[in-house]
Amino acid sequence: MSALADHLLAWFDRDGRHDLPWQHPRTPYRVWLSEIMLQQTQVQTVIPYFTRFLDALPTLPDLAAADSDRVLALWAGLGYYARARNLHKAAQVCVERHGGDLPTDFDALAALPGIGRSTAGAILAQAHGLRFPILDGNVKRTLARYHGIAGWPGSAPVEKQLWTLSESHLPQTRLADYTQAIMDFGATLCTRHDPACVLCPLQDDCVARREGRVAQLPEAKPGKPLPERRTLMLLLHDADDRILLARRTGKGVWNGLWSLPEAGDHDEARSLLATHAGAGADFDAAEPLPVFEHVFSHYRLHIEPLRWRVADTRTATGDNADLRWQPRERLHELGLPAPVKKLLEGLP
Repeated sequence: MSALADHLLAWFDRDGRHDLPWQHPRTPYRVWLSEIMLQQTQVQTVIPYFTRFLDALPTLPDLAAADSDRVLALWAGLGYYARARNLHKAAQVCVERHGGDLPTDFDALAALPGIGRSTAGAILAQAHGLRFPILDGNVKRTLARYHGIAGWPGSAPVEKQLWTLSESHLPQTRLADYTQAIMDFGATLCTRHDPACVLCPLQDDCVARREGRVAQLPEAKPGKPLPERRTLMLLLHDADDRILLARRTGKGVWNGLWSLPEAGDHDEARSLLATHAGAGADFDAAEPLPVFEHVFSHYRLHIEPLRWRVADTRTATGDNADLRWQPRERLHELGLPAPVKKLLEGLP
């Protein structure tokens, strides 16, 4: 066993997290769900979502049979909604091709939507005790510091080197505990900012600590300013306390979610208002709500909400399945983008 694995397992036995809900039991479905939720999201944020999701959809076939609105409503607030859509698609593939279970063959598992090499390794190691490495953000940071690896870990040459190192440290036994240990270590001790080096079980062998490069490793992605975008959101509110929602289609970040109708400028907003609220709707009667900002990983969105009290809603939706008037007290039934949910929950 490598010194790193030996130290991490001893640390895990003493100080690791042993009460996470997906650890009891470590079934493939529970491990998979947790791994997808934990991508880009911290453990404490994930736990209540995981519990609620599992209560509603306790098995993989239950997930496969659920409609997309149900899945996205359970996911709403976690962000990165492609994860939920891929989770749903992967469950349906498992029912169609793998007898309703996640495959134990690595290539078949890694080929499922939203899984890939690291998540497949995490599932097989934790649920089945198989000897596969992982390379999530926590592991990349740990190995880059421990071995003093320069360069951005997302670049192909550095990532290839880190995969080799990750595999070299795998123990022969206790693969489930080791996989949890190295993820926990990166999340709780070898953190991005202010790592607890004084408590680190690897400190004697850590190249970054020895060379005074802990704060510099791993190196950040070469950056550039985030692009700025602007959108107008039309908030149509009727006398029955219902709000007009539009399902997002296409390949955008909120694809499949229900949101407010959007326009790029006032002319487009005026046209949308006439379409949804009738030709007699008064665009100039809009109530401007405070402009707010939502930051995505790849751009910054400035949202300008405009609100109308609408009397005649008969022409708003017609036969369009991607438009609906939703009662405010039933907004929780749909998957809403976090900033839209916050906006609607704050309405007087």
